Formats: sequence, C-alpha cells, structure tokens
Amino acid sequence: MPAAELDVRNLSAGYGQTHVLEDVSFSVPAGGRLSILGRNGMGKTTLMASLMGLTRRYAGSIAVGGTDITALGTAARARSGIGLVPQTREIFKGLTVEENLFAGLKGRPRSAIEEAYALFPRLRERRRNLGSQLSGGEQQMLATARTILGQPSVLLLDEPLEGLAPVICDMLMEAFTRLAGSGAMTILFVEQRLESALDFAEEVVILERGRIVWSGKPDALRADAETLERYVGVGGLH
Repeated sequence: MPAAELDVRNLSAGYGQTHVLEDVSFSVPAGGRLSILGRNGMGKTTLMASLMGLTRRYAGSIAVGGTDITALGTAARARSGIGLVPQTREIFKGLTVEENLFAGLKGRPRSAIEEAYALFPRLRERRRNLGSQLSGGEQQMLATARTILGQPSVLLLDEPLEGLAPVICDMLMEAFTRLAGSGAMTILFVEQRLESALDFAEEVVILERGRIVWSGKPDALRADAETLERYVGVGGLH
C-alpha cells in the first residue's frame, strides 16, 4: 500500500465525557514526516489513539488518501492503511521474535519477514528468543517491524525512543529515516527527544492542552527559544 495523505479536520476526542483533544486540524502529504511535540499530558498519545480509532470522537473528520475513515472502527482503520506502534509496544511476550513478525504480515508471504531483518539485523540474531527475553530496545524494534510488515500507508510512532539507550535510539532513528526516505509511508512521530524529533521532521506541530498552538518548519522552531521554553520546556537548541 503506497504512502497516503493524512487529513485531520476539527478533531475533538477523548475518553468518556473527558475531552482531551479540541479542534485539532492538520494535514500531512503522502510520504511526509510530521513530528508532534508538547509536554507530557498535553494530548499527544490521545491524538495517536484517536487516529487509530481508540478514543471517543466528539467532532471532526479523518481522511486517508482522500477517503473519509471517520466512521470506521480500529480494525477497519488498520485495513485502510493506518499502522500504530504504541508507546506500550504490546508485543506478544510469549511468542518468539519470528512468531511476532509472522503475526504482522496481514496475509503477505512468510518470506516477507526478511524486510524486518533487513531493517533491524538484531532481530534476526534474536529470532528464536521469546519477546519476554528481549531488551526494551529490541522490543521497540520488534513492535516497529511487526507494524511495518503490514505495509501501512500512514505510520504512527508514539514515543518510540522512550527510556532507551542512546545507541539504540540512533539505530531506531536510522531505520525511521530509511523508511521515510523510501517514500513508502507517511510518518507521524511523537517524541520527547527534541533534537531527534526536529531532525526527522519536515513539519512540526505543538500540542498544549489538546490544542495545536504552533505549527511550522523545524528550523523555525529551533530558532524560537520562547516557544520552545513555553510549550516544550526547553530553551534554545545548540
């Protein structure tokens, strides 16, 4: 499935009666890279969950490749091309690495898991290990690879670097950059590591209390110490 444009219009969503997102609008062109920034608790993970159909929608619309998916449930959204790598990873810890990867193929031939091993060679080395035997970084690689094997047209990455060693973060970012460079996926990237998020992005939005308070180019944000301090919690970058 080729990369697809993602168009979000006036989205308000949350849990039960609790509104978390309010009037969120943005679009990402096919093959584009958007980083979503903001302090903890400002709605970033809720936005990713809402795109996947995991929250209650109060208003607004979501379209993938020009097709309105607003009324679709989570499974149907996955079939329409959205793939989420959640912050919690959610691998099958009682299955081997290879079995986890097979679970992500969505009807593709089993030989397609070679794509995962090409992206993350460490997974080939661990292919007989159970998910529970992997390090946090290896679990993140596995969660990412399993989602990618389904060939989503829009890939949602929710804080994939959280709690990982710098060398693992570098390996993951190299893989994400390769995926983005292939043009095969539109990628939304939620990340607390500001430098990584800005290096990766073509466009950036900042969420504050469930609303977009800033949007623009990474270089413009790098140069805006006041906005960084106010909404992200850091001053100027070096």
